[in-house]
Amino acid sequence: MSIRTMALALLAGATLLCAAAPAAHAQDAQDAPDPAAFVQSLHFRSGTIEVPAAKARFNLGPEFQYLDQADARRVLEDLWGNPPDADVLGLVVPRSPSLADDDSWAVVVTYSDDGYVSDEDASKMNYTKLLREMQEQTEAANPEREKAGYGTLQLVGWAVPPRYDAGNNKLYWAKELAFNGQPSHVLNYDIRVLGRHGYLSLNAVSGMGELGLVRAGMEKLLPMAEFEPGARYADHNPKTDKIAAYGVATLIGGGLAAKAGLFAKLGLVLAKFWKLLLIGAIALGGVARKFFGERNKGTVR
Repeated sequence: MSIRTMALALLAGATLLCAAAPAAHAQDAQDAPDPAAFVQSLHFRSGTIEVPAAKARFNLGPEFQYLDQADARRVLEDLWGNPPDADVLGLVVPRSPSLADDDSWAVVVTYSDDGYVSDEDASKMNYTKLLREMQEQTEAANPEREKAGYGTLQLVGWAVPPRYDAGNNKLYWAKELAFNGQPSHVLNYDIRVLGRHGYLSLNAVSGMGELGLVRAGMEKLLPMAEFEPGARYADHNPKTDKIAAYGVATLIGGGLAAKAGLFAKLGLVLAKFWKLLLIGAIALGGVARKFFGERNKGTVR
């Protein structure tokens, strides 16, 4: 039985916030829209997609569709039960599987205007050491999480080791996460496209069972995202442009210097199918919960 618990981003050492009460989840289940009918009401776009707020665009291939901000927020908030988030710019959605399917996944699009992120540290990074530090920070925060009643979080390891494409200024990696020691783990796949004034953040979530599906999809999506001329990384003017207070390593590690975008978000764990959700929803940086379908069939403890 595959996990339906998902996480958008790991902020190492972040404070866990809140877990909805069982009664609230029961109400969620009663109010949940029919997934198939809901998907039919969405306005999907294809081809070249402009994202003016980020001065970026997607040149989508036939395997992807796009939902603009309004429909993206409907999916995140109404279909999947996330709290409102005005920073969401859109969703990139595979044509298959459908959002109504059990193994569905989507890519949340946001943008950070923190400034030009230097990539000077990318070639010097010891990602094995970084992972170990992130694991230690996550483990060290668990007593406070448990004290607050939100359970434990474990960064199991890299599901896909970090890689920085210096030629295209794109960074990607994936983490394997475990909540409350559950055997079913969470996949958190991230892409960062660096630009002149900030970075485009693409976050995909699924159970680890969908690693092959999501990895293949994200690798196809990677070259389809780019900044407009004038906003590209190569257009940087060191005399006039704002410089971010962190580098590539912080984008991966989620250090405290990252103040904007998903790294500044604190939300609920993204979950799909309540019957397979971890025991009590857990909050983490940049994370939201996704509920639909058979959420009312599980046992909440």
